[in-house]
Amino acid sequence: MNVTQKRLWLAWGLWFYFWLVLLTLLLGLIVIFATFIDPRQYFVQGVARLWGRMALRLSRVTILVEGLEHLAPGENYVFAANHRSQFDIFVLSAILPGKLSWVAKKSLFRIPIFGQALSRMGSVPIDRNNLSQAIRSLDKAVHKVQQGSCMIIFPEGTRGVSRELLPFKKGVFIMALKSGRPIVPVSISGTLFIQPPRSIMIRPGPIKVVISPPIDPRTFKRKEQLMEAVRQAIAARYEPDFPYG
Repeated sequence: MNVTQKRLWLAWGLWFYFWLVLLTLLLGLIVIFATFIDPRQYFVQGVARLWGRMALRLSRVTILVEGLEHLAPGENYVFAANHRSQFDIFVLSAILPGKLSWVAKKSLFRIPIFGQALSRMGSVPIDRNNLSQAIRSLDKAVHKVQQGSCMIIFPEGTRGVSRELLPFKKGVFIMALKSGRPIVPVSISGTLFIQPPRSIMIRPGPIKVVISPPIDPRTFKRKEQLMEAVRQAIAARYEPDFPYG
């Protein structure tokens, strides 16, 4: 990376974040007010997908998607994806079908407008430093999935900065087992190169998403077995060096 490239990507990142903040404020307010008149969230989910697609368009990121044919229309799932960048959130919001909610860290819900919109859409905050509260949050997520929501989880628990997947957290798999709904492993490659860790630089480029066939949690007796099956499916299709490898 030479100095000129670094300055260009930094300028691009500043430009992107300026418009992302405006976009999030506008669409977040629309989501908050729309949830009062759109209880089934057909319009609200459309706005959320527009947010993800617009964020990707602003950053000049393209998406290559494989495996959507594995998802049955009208079914609700628990989507489990690896996590390397905030661009994972934009991508999943843009491409996944169904009524989407998130199991997300508690701090995101404190962000003005964005946090309220997340909450109104049925997303569940989780505080992993408070075991009893985390258990209540996961039980709430189970209830929402059983009511028909698709829940998105990052089983690594935080953003990884290395080529290897981080150890998976067991709690979200307890939730998945309780819900009884199929878990869909989602492998996201390329987001680490779009935005380096702890940086506001943006490097436009492609992102590859591979959706694996759903895994039925009822075929596993223990959460550890389910966790390993999901991990293997994500790892098998995750390309840590994409798009330059």
